[in-house]
Amino acid sequence: MTAFHTAGSATGSRPKILVILHQETSSPGRVGQILQQRGCHLDIRRPRFGDSLPHDMDQHAGAIIFGGPMSANDPEPGIRREIDWLDVPLKAGAPFLGICLGAQMLARHLGARVAPREDGVTEIGYYRLHPTEAGRSLMDWPAHVYQWHGEGFDLPAGAELLATGDAFRNQAYRYGPAAFGIQFHAELTYAMMNRWTVRGSARMSMPGAQARRDHFAGRAIHDAAVRRWLEEFLDRWLASGAASGAADGAHLVTG
Repeated sequence: MTAFHTAGSATGSRPKILVILHQETSSPGRVGQILQQRGCHLDIRRPRFGDSLPHDMDQHAGAIIFGGPMSANDPEPGIRREIDWLDVPLKAGAPFLGICLGAQMLARHLGARVAPREDGVTEIGYYRLHPTEAGRSLMDWPAHVYQWHGEGFDLPAGAELLATGDAFRNQAYRYGPAAFGIQFHAELTYAMMNRWTVRGSARMSMPGAQARRDHFAGRAIHDAAVRRWLEEFLDRWLASGAASGAADGAHLVTG
């Protein structure tokens, strides 16, 4: 197991990860579980409901922005504030991960376009993932991943494309040594999938979406590989902060 320690954090030797969620019932899911298993403390904040965001990363070893039903293009002031706030982890060189909406926010921050397909096709269910040469050199990737989105993003200038999809080309990218955006939802637990497919049942009739039964059939086939990928990815993500010199006093410990 790998543990990432940051000296001087409010939780002693436990690194603190900033987790940004967008709904009252949202959960960091399996990402949160794995980070806690690695010895991390989760600092969960919901800016849409009044939580503030830090002015620097001195007390955090990394930050993650999760998904949500809103768009990175929405005029809602809270969305704009989150997009602007991304200057903080990027300038610090701290590990940052954007998942779905979070990846689209990072793309917007970096000047790229976020938009739906002109034909209205969505990805809701399990879909093929194709790692690029850069992605394969980084790690092994699952063949299918879980998706829940109707918008995609252009690759930001200066970013490195790590994985592509069939309906939405840009699926994973890296910006600099420590900032990553992924379109798909590796964090989903079984309970989360059940809740999403019940509450979002109307989306199953959208173009490109899969029937609810296919979500669970796909999970039975593909989820073990997705979990293995997520565990390795998060270990590498945590280590990227030490590699980039982020969070003064940080060091990687294995054992």
